[in-house]
Amino acid sequence: MALRLTDRYFDRPSFERLVEGLDAQWVEDALAASGTATMRRRRLPAEQAVWLVLGMALYRGMSIVEIVEHLQLALPDGSGRAVAPSAPVQARARLGDEAIRWIFERCAREWGHSAARRHAWRGLALYGVDGTTMRVPDSPDNRATFGGQTGRSETHSSYPQVRMVTLMALRTHLLAAASFGAYTAAELTLAEDLWAEVPDCSLCIVDRGFFTATTLTALASSGSDRHWLTRARKRTQLRTIKRLGKDDELVEIVLGDSTRQRLGPGLPQTWIARAVRYQRPGFPPQILLTSMLDHRRYPAREIAALYHERWELELGFDEVKTEMLDREEALRSQSPRGVAQEIWALALVYNLVRAEMERIADDAGVPPTRISFVTALHLIRGFWFLAARIAPGRLPRQLQKLRGDLSRFILPERRSARSFPRAVKIKMSSYPRKRPLIEAA
Repeated sequence: MALRLTDRYFDRPSFERLVEGLDAQWVEDALAASGTATMRRRRLPAEQAVWLVLGMALYRGMSIVEIVEHLQLALPDGSGRAVAPSAPVQARARLGDEAIRWIFERCAREWGHSAARRHAWRGLALYGVDGTTMRVPDSPDNRATFGGQTGRSETHSSYPQVRMVTLMALRTHLLAAASFGAYTAAELTLAEDLWAEVPDCSLCIVDRGFFTATTLTALASSGSDRHWLTRARKRTQLRTIKRLGKDDELVEIVLGDSTRQRLGPGLPQTWIARAVRYQRPGFPPQILLTSMLDHRRYPAREIAALYHERWELELGFDEVKTEMLDREEALRSQSPRGVAQEIWALALVYNLVRAEMERIADDAGVPPTRISFVTALHLIRGFWFLAARIAPGRLPRQLQKLRGDLSRFILPERRSARSFPRAVKIKMSSYPRKRPLIEAA
């Protein structure tokens, strides 16, 4: 099956196949909307600078000069000379982050929601919202803009950090929206811009950090057939209203006076939800809370299994931070605007890879989560390398050398019964940590 599948996959140059969903008009519209369209003739105009930034996200270990040469981005000037080392840096600075953000958001809305709809559960498109952090270079501007962890003795983390929250289509890992800011920004605050992106006829699965009355009641009450699912906190006060079945009941969630004062005096003292109780072997009992009140349309057993798809978000974060960033300590940009540009480019390239993986999964007749992200990323990197150096007509023969990886392109089914208790894998070093020098105000 893998060989037959990949014969179809290699029928065109990879660069063309990979970016076929990235409409050229979107790039032009992004440059026009951000005011970065090139007016004068340059060897690296704004259109080429877009591909330079995407190449930086794809080829983590290359310098930007190498990426220009690698993808042959510089326009010829008749002299035959290589592009000056300063030209890519200046082109990237002129481009800024607004155009890349515009393209990402356009692609995310186009691909993320359609993917979630194609892989729906009982008519509901499945989404997840969660946050993560990323290290950025320790420059004065980055530290002033993003900040970092601060200990009890006012010591600062070795690197500034960015906090990011994403809305992901869980069954394809495609990002439908994203928001990021300073490390001190709360995930709930960053997520405020994402709730409006959740469409009708959907289910959003979140962890207990997003379990607030203001967030979840607004999500369910605005729009049509928009639902949420989360795990109850230990101190959540529940009052049973009606039993719907074994370990399945309608409940009132009681909001204390202090909670109502903190979140808003206009909140009611109670709100209605559905509680599903379950226990997995080897784990303590859990209570899931949801706005899906119809127990016939949404069976409790399926809800208990569905909640664990929330971890697809964590797998997506790992794919970006471990595979795309090659486990390096930090991003490469020394300025906050460069960091923003780099993050939007990473998110866009991640979606490009994931969209291609979904097409491969459709051809193979397997879920998108059965396609190896590592193998797909390696193949795409190799394809761009070949496509930049040889004639398209020679690609099929040359790509035969890459087909040894196809045996692991489609992953085996997951073994959900496995358990991995948390433990320290590598002991921390006994050497003192290098702390940044923070001047006293």
